[in-house]
Amino acid sequence: MSKHAGEDWIASWYASPEPTWGDEFPFLTNLPEKLNNQTIRQVARISLGGQRVRVELSNEYGKRPLVIGEAAIALTGTGSKIVQGSNRKLAFSRKRSIAIPIGATILSDPVELDIDPLSSVSISVFLSEETEPTTFHWDARQTTYIANGNHISDIDIDADTTTVASMYLKRIFVDAPMNAGTVVAIGDSLTDGASATVDANTRWPNFLANRLVPQNVSVLNAGISGGRLLSNVKGINVLARFDRDVLNQPNVKTVIVIIGSNDIGMPGMAFAPTESLPAADALIAGYRQLIARAHARNVRIIGGTLPPFQMYYTEVKEKLRQQVNEWIRSGEFDAVFDLDALSRDPDHPSRFLPVFDSGDHLHPGDAGNKRIAEAMDLDMLLADRK
Repeated sequence: MSKHAGEDWIASWYASPEPTWGDEFPFLTNLPEKLNNQTIRQVARISLGGQRVRVELSNEYGKRPLVIGEAAIALTGTGSKIVQGSNRKLAFSRKRSIAIPIGATILSDPVELDIDPLSSVSISVFLSEETEPTTFHWDARQTTYIANGNHISDIDIDADTTTVASMYLKRIFVDAPMNAGTVVAIGDSLTDGASATVDANTRWPNFLANRLVPQNVSVLNAGISGGRLLSNVKGINVLARFDRDVLNQPNVKTVIVIIGSNDIGMPGMAFAPTESLPAADALIAGYRQLIARAHARNVRIIGGTLPPFQMYYTEVKEKLRQQVNEWIRSGEFDAVFDLDALSRDPDHPSRFLPVFDSGDHLHPGDAGNKRIAEAMDLDMLLADRK
C-alpha cells in the first residue's frame, strides 16, 4: 500500500479466503445456502492497535458481483453486541454501497477509531441483494451472527442464525506506529486453530501475538484447515497462495511455515481416497520454492517440523514424515522451529504428549497452542534475514 504523510498502514488481522466445496470433501461448509436482505456481524481480534482502521472484503471466489449494501466497524462488546458510540460506517471509494466484481477485493476508506492492541472489533455487513456465499473462511473459531434485515447500526443483533465460519472478511489494517512489522504464520489446521476454543482466541498465532505486540509486530494467521503444500483438497495449496497470503502483506518481515501433514496423511483416506503418497523429493522441492520466493523478497522464513499425526498413522506415512522432518532440520530454512520435538511423547514418538493433545490426536488444544507460542524464540523470528 502506498503511504501518504502520517500513514503507516499495517495488516493487524487476516483470514485466508477459501472457496466453498461440494461432495469432494466430507465436511459441511456451515454456510447458509443463500443470503438476501441480511446482516452479518463478525468478530476479529486484532494484534497491533491504532487510531484509524480500514477493512478489506473479498469476492475472490464469487460467481457474480457481490453487492455490499452497507458495512460498519465497531469495538466489540459481548456476544453480538458492539460498544455504544464506537460504530463507524465504512465507505468504499467514498461510496456506502458498492458491488465487488467477481474475483476482486475492496478496501474501505480510512475511518477514525481508537483500537487498543489485542482487542476485538466487530465488522457488520449488510447484503442488500441475494447472494450465494462462495468466499469464506471455514474454521474461523469465532461466532458469526446473521440476522434478517439491515442491522448495521444496532448495538445488539438478535441473530436468526449463527455459524463459526466467516464470510467475505479478509483483512483489517490499522494506522500503526512507525516502523511496525509483520510476522505471518502459514499452514494447515494446526495454525488455523482447529480444536481451539471458539470465541477464546487460543490459536497459537493468538498467543504469539501476545508476545510480539510489545515489539511493535503484528501476527497474521494464514492457516487453512485441511490445507496442503502441493495440491488442493480443501482450500488452495500453499504454493499457490504464498504471494497473496504472505509476500503481499505490508512490511512482512518473517513467515513461519508449518505445512505438509495433510499432504502425507490424507491420501488413501476419506479426504483423498484415490490419491497416492507424494514423494519426499516432491515435498522438499515445494519447501525449496517457498524459501526461494521468500528470499527473493528479503523475507525471513522459518520452517516448522511436522508434529505426530496419530489419526493418519501408518508405518509408511510415519516414515515419510520422519524423512521430511530430517530435511527441514537440515538447514535450508533461515531457522527451524522443531514442533515435532516439542510436541511428541518421548515414550511414544508417533503420538502427541497428553498435555499437548486436544483429544483428537492430531491437533493441539488450548494448552498445546500456548506451549507452541511460548517455545518460539523471538530473536529467531525477528532477526534480519541472512
